[in-house]
Amino acid sequence: MILISYGSSSSSQIAAIFSVTLLLFYFSEATLGSPCLINGLPIVRNISELPQDSYGIPGLTHMTVAGSVLHGMKEVEIWLQTFAPGAATPIHRHSCEEVFVVPKGSGTLYLAETHESVPGKPVEFPISANSTFHIPINDAHQVKNTGHEDLQVLVIISRPPIKIFTYDDWFMPHTAARLKFPFYWDEQCFQESQKDEL
Repeated sequence: MILISYGSSSSSQIAAIFSVTLLLFYFSEATLGSPCLINGLPIVRNISELPQDSYGIPGLTHMTVAGSVLHGMKEVEIWLQTFAPGAATPIHRHSCEEVFVVPKGSGTLYLAETHESVPGKPVEFPISANSTFHIPINDAHQVKNTGHEDLQVLVIISRPPIKIFTYDDWFMPHTAARLKFPFYWDEQCFQESQKDEL
């Protein structure tokens, strides 16, 4: 697990890199018609026009900036997520690498670094604006906004589409974890792609 914090002198550099990354992926429903663009991405997209939703998860706003199921990406997927104070991901794991960049807000990363039959008591890492961290493959984890303002994270995952195993608590056996695939934000486009294959 690596956690890096950048000082305020490099805040503008981080913001510039973040902005350039997001501007490289411009998506317009009005231009493309369907939110499920399987044939690739335009080179430049406007992030303010990307669809976003809570997908029934209280306190979450999720936006797929570039996705496997949604846009046909093969090697990487990028999300922009905002968590209201108190909101959290479920306790979960997946067989891909995951990198987070925190543009604003603060919270806590809970990471179970044990590889026993259950995740076990997690290690707690404070996260804040201008920090970045990564999640090792198959390590159970949870990100929670423990601050008093919105927590925003840019998430980059490898090997999409993601297959997520969720846990009720940190002591639930790995063998009892529930597979969620496709994940909430991929459901509509995954179902459409399955119909197209028939």
